Amino acid sequence: MNPATFQYLAGMVKQRSGGVLMANQGYMLHSRLAPLLKREGLASLDGLALRLRGSGAEPLAQDMTELLTTNESHFFRDGKPFEHLKEWLPLLHKARAPGLPIRIWSAGCSTGQEAYSIAMILAEAQALGDASLQARRFEILGTDLTRAVLDRAREASFTQFEVQRGLPMRQLTRHFTQRGSLWWANDNLRAYTNFRQANLLHDLRSFGRFDLIFCRNVLLYFDMPTKSRVLGGLAGQLAPDGALYLGAAETALGITDRLEPMPGERGVYRPAAAEPARASA
Repeated sequence: MNPATFQYLAGMVKQRSGGVLMANQGYMLHSRLAPLLKREGLASLDGLALRLRGSGAEPLAQDMTELLTTNESHFFRDGKPFEHLKEWLPLLHKARAPGLPIRIWSAGCSTGQEAYSIAMILAEAQALGDASLQARRFEILGTDLTRAVLDRAREASFTQFEVQRGLPMRQLTRHFTQRGSLWWANDNLRAYTNFRQANLLHDLRSFGRFDLIFCRNVLLYFDMPTKSRVLGGLAGQLAPDGALYLGAAETALGITDRLEPMPGERGVYRPAAAEPARASA
């Protein structure tokens, strides 16, 4: 592959998704894009770059970007954020007027394990809660750049290998039904969720305000300016008394002044200078 080709493809991926490809990732570029080259009848990545420079290349550029996006997920990943969610839900419920939904965003949701992990916590909290909590409406929006993983998230089916990654047997048998070799999320979980294709580099205001945002292990693939841009966009969609969850290896400190750590919690942030949760008007 011509070095100029690598720079062109890497620049296109960064512009479209924020992901940074390093010079030593040429092999990864070849291996992930091999199916695309075969489909398009192209002999090399140089040919792909040439095709992308032509007119009408937008669908091809999107397909390339999706193939180079990392989609790794499993149920209740890292554990701690979900424990905090269990503690935070009663506070949010008390702080919101009756009839208002509590909205939760799973950004970079991949095949949906995070969104359905959240849904299990909500379902179990409502089953054990009082009448007002049972009547509360919850909305989980899962977004991702890649269409194929969103199709799987909407389908809500998981392999035996996938359910064994982080999903306790008690919750598996309570919230999923096995049909053939797959486990399917029950309708009560699916009722909480909605999945949409979205790019975190774009204007996020159309999504509305969220009480909680999970954006975990997404920033890892961005450079510092892109991290700042994405965190600023997320902060703009977060309720004043809401919380943002980042991955265990991620931080907002030194990247944006729009978020501050939640006292006593690792990887949990709130809008800067936020006041304690209080009843909405």
